[in-house]
Amino acid sequence: MPELVPDVEVVGDPVRRLPHVVTFSCLYVDGEALLHALAEAGFSVSSGSSCTSSTLTPSHVLRAMGVLSEGNIRVSLPPGTAGEDVDRFLAVLPEVVASVRDRLGAPTAGPAAGGSPAGAPADEVRVDARGTLCPVPVIELAKVIGDVPVGGVVTVLADDRAARLDIPAWCDMRGHAFLGVGPDGTVYRVRRSA
Repeated sequence: MPELVPDVEVVGDPVRRLPHVVTFSCLYVDGEALLHALAEAGFSVSSGSSCTSSTLTPSHVLRAMGVLSEGNIRVSLPPGTAGEDVDRFLAVLPEVVASVRDRLGAPTAGPAAGGSPAGAPADEVRVDARGTLCPVPVIELAKVIGDVPVGGVVTVLADDRAARLDIPAWCDMRGHAFLGVGPDGTVYRVRRSA
């Protein structure tokens, strides 16, 4: 999947896993929107971990694994699934993910998304994403990370509980340093590494 869709990470051990289940995280995607778009394309998939799939709270399993809580898709293949069905899913997935990202205004560049069009970057940039739900705080972080030089800091204000999981997971995926969250749980600091 990572070869087909940019900014996708397959979750779990690449070898020691159930052969009929795959979970992957898509950066900059709302999981519910992705579920609906895949359903419209004729696929029934799940989001989050199986033990919390009926709740709207971030998965403690995904948190323990250090992966994104939003944009997480779990595909379970029943016995007898045809190879053509898997091929069709893989053919449809890139367009579906791109469509959902586009609706959210997600960045299209890779690790160093963002950047100042004019002048030198500031040493610190502040993003106010309060009142938005994930993945919006991560999308806004990705849009401005290039506005600071390597070693510079982005401060993200976010009051969605999923940000506590998704911002550190994004940092791990992109190679930036997560500096921590403030005591009130709404101020996140990220140092640009590359």
